[in-house]
Amino acid sequence: MRVVGIDPGSVESAYALIDSADCSVIEKGKLDNQGLVARLTDPDSPTIDAAGIEWIESMGMAVGASVFTTCRWVGRFEVAIEGWQPTVPVLIGRHRSKLHHCGSRKAKDANIIQALIDRFAADEPNRGKGTKAAPGWFYGFAADVWQAYALAVVLADQIEGREGVA
Repeated sequence: MRVVGIDPGSVESAYALIDSADCSVIEKGKLDNQGLVARLTDPDSPTIDAAGIEWIESMGMAVGASVFTTCRWVGRFEVAIEGWQPTVPVLIGRHRSKLHHCGSRKAKDANIIQALIDRFAADEPNRGKGTKAAPGWFYGFAADVWQAYALAVVLADQIEGREGVA
């Protein structure tokens, strides 16, 4: 099955489309939000069997306009996926991803990234990225793509009956 994870932002969002069987990357990137909606609704795009979108969770701090704009984009991504793809998106909070990959709600993004490296590219050079001549599992990964991939892995593991750390 093809699973997409989306890490939404107020202007740009990262995505990772993976194969649920082995969590290998089919496609990944970061696009402006309108571009991602277009990508999700493009009839020439690969079919998505399952979709996970990071949902905004309260961390006890006041939030600004960008958080509310991000929430609106989450809704637009849901509508785009439901309107074209044969799937209903799952909203996944960051805490669920932290627990799944690290076993702790206190984990930081760096901890999630390290857990992914340990799982999929433990013996590869350059933190699993490799080089242009010899690309590794995480070749081309940067910033928010890591979190989009982490979300996709959470959903893929659930679909395939694999358990996370916790």
